[in-house]
Amino acid sequence: MSKNISLLILIGIVLLGSCQSKQPPTHSLADSILANPSYATVKKLSLDIVKTGFNAGDGYGEVWIRDYNTFIELSAKVSPQQALRENLEVFFRLQGKDGNIVDGFIPRQKAAGGYDYIYSDLEPRYAGHKNTVETDQESSLVQAVYKYITVTKDTTFLTAKIGDKTIADRLEAAMDYLLTHRLDTTHGLLYGATTVDWGDVQPEHDWGVFITDQTHYTLDIYDNAMFIIALDNLIHLLPQKQQRWKTVRQSIAANCRKHLWDAKKQKFKPHIYLTSSPFPKEFNEDSIYYHGGTAIAIEADLLSKDEIKASLQHMIENVKASGAKTIGLTVYPPYPQGYFKNKGMYPYGYQNGGDWDWFGGRMIQQLVRYGFIEEAIQQLKPMADRAVKNKGFYEWYTPQNKPEGSGTFRGSAGVLYKAITLLEEWAEQQKVTEKQ
Repeated sequence: MSKNISLLILIGIVLLGSCQSKQPPTHSLADSILANPSYATVKKLSLDIVKTGFNAGDGYGEVWIRDYNTFIELSAKVSPQQALRENLEVFFRLQGKDGNIVDGFIPRQKAAGGYDYIYSDLEPRYAGHKNTVETDQESSLVQAVYKYITVTKDTTFLTAKIGDKTIADRLEAAMDYLLTHRLDTTHGLLYGATTVDWGDVQPEHDWGVFITDQTHYTLDIYDNAMFIIALDNLIHLLPQKQQRWKTVRQSIAANCRKHLWDAKKQKFKPHIYLTSSPFPKEFNEDSIYYHGGTAIAIEADLLSKDEIKASLQHMIENVKASGAKTIGLTVYPPYPQGYFKNKGMYPYGYQNGGDWDWFGGRMIQQLVRYGFIEEAIQQLKPMADRAVKNKGFYEWYTPQNKPEGSGTFRGSAGVLYKAITLLEEWAEQQKVTEKQ
């Protein structure tokens, strides 16, 4: 009898320990999200910043499409619908005859920033500019239009005419531009100049934003993942055209997996060069991990849940090794000193290992979307903490968490607001589920 009692006691201890080791119930996790005071502060700061304009930040005079795409949903909460629509229409008025989309626009009288400015009779007020090393402008505009229509329900936008073409036609023309002028048929992927991850600075020039005779063309995951997201959006906006664009989407996605994803290392290859690399032969570029492009690839549904988990672990390890504060770390390790002529591209500077909420926040969004809630909360904390401390959002941060670049950086406000909102929506749904 005593042996049986001892056995029962032992079983009870084991069961108690098992219960204590379990994760906290979802209702307490939901409560902690909804009661987090820093989330409310960050959201208020975000709204306050986007109320003040549409340019990327106080260091930029232009409205950039790659930035506007990441805060247009937030702007819809505080700005008139017509203002949001007008900004999008300006990009279409400045669209090239070949379908290409400018990076941004600025009032003509302020067009003195060193760009080879782009003008159109359809838009007498503004001058456009385009950083030709990148291949994300067209994709960013399609995504922004999709977000605009989703939040405003303004379906008339697609049938509005700019010149002699509807906006729906111009969206397709933008996608056709990429297929005509930026598709490498050997790999079936979009190409651009060599840049760091999602950046727009090539190594061969002091400024680095324009394609030159020295440009080394390459394939990367960011450009192609952005294209896939844009195609998904276009299929939703123009369901009558889905047969054509779904085929393109499937091809690009399959080729991303085939050529850019390294299954053994569980990471994306930084670049596949069409001819040669601009870097020394002894340099092992494949050792570099691209945080931003990986986040966008997850948004494009290119990775499985297990691969996302492995990707997050890579990012966490990189943050620890670099001394950086968040997974917004652009790349790790950074490119060595002197590999870029642009002086701002030193190791852990700007796009070469700077820490950007603008992309870190997008990774948080995807963690929530794929059910990594506790991980999302953990990785969001240092981003939210520094926004609260600095009473706003900076363009990027050093490994020491020192703010750099443009202040009032609206892209960061937009993505962090959305990340917090997604967490809160998850928490609210948990509460509803508990009551049922």
